[in-house]
Amino acid sequence: MAKNSIPWVDTALSQFSDKLTHQLHGHAYLIGLDKGYGGDELALGMAKALLCQKATPRGGCGFCKACLLFKANNHPDFYRIEADGHQIKVDQVRELCRQLTATAQQGGRRVAVLFNSERLNLAAANALLKTLEEPGKETVLLLQSDTPSRLMATISSRCQRVKVLLPTLQVIRTWLMNTLGIEQDATWCLPVVGGPIALAQSIQTGDYDALLRFRKAWAQSLASGRLSTELMALDDPQVLDAITILYLVLKQKLVKQTDLDAIVRMKIVDLSADIMQQYHQLKLMPNINVSALFSSYIDDYQQIVK
Repeated sequence: MAKNSIPWVDTALSQFSDKLTHQLHGHAYLIGLDKGYGGDELALGMAKALLCQKATPRGGCGFCKACLLFKANNHPDFYRIEADGHQIKVDQVRELCRQLTATAQQGGRRVAVLFNSERLNLAAANALLKTLEEPGKETVLLLQSDTPSRLMATISSRCQRVKVLLPTLQVIRTWLMNTLGIEQDATWCLPVVGGPIALAQSIQTGDYDALLRFRKAWAQSLASGRLSTELMALDDPQVLDAITILYLVLKQKLVKQTDLDAIVRMKIVDLSADIMQQYHQLKLMPNINVSALFSSYIDDYQQIVK
């Protein structure tokens, strides 16, 4: 997806840049913002501002040598750590800590970003503690996390929190229209894709069209009592998406059909809870007869509403 202004990220970056220009920045920050909402963009924007030789109230200037090196992914004093597989491992952190003891090659700050820092394994987290406490002069660590609650308390307590005001649905709709020129409301599937950035990418790649087909297929299946062919041959990621969309379809029924009998409403709520429980089980154990599972959802629904 092409880089575009992200209002809620821009606001957080401006607040950080203001502290930076007044020399009020800290040495370690926790950016508890999901990638789907721009956590990566915010972390990189903060890193660019910290390395910039002429930082502005809105972040890096974009024109100095440091900004040009950063844009080319070639700044010698910028370090990025990402999970090796499912974890950030101790050897990665030890090597980072060793590199951060060296003198900055550009004579400014040294900045490290750890993406998905909740994936630090126990040994890696412990190896990072000392550097978080005493990072060295002109060294700043930025820990981005999709789920900051999973971080060790000893890690998160040593970082300043970056505050981000999450966008309302209307802000997201406006942003999607300004970014992609789409006028239809696509925010219904945010719980499926994981956030507005991911939604925009899904629209551009055409994956959003598949989600629309799943929603239509579930609506037809629930109405007819027969599983749509659209839902019979899905790969593992699509199965999880389809289950989440069924949950959203049932939730929408509860919102729109205000005249539903109270007992029926309660049973649909219970069915929705069972569906999401199955979703979490499938994430761990994906091998299952999908058609049989989906058909059972249709049968359960028919038993409730008949």
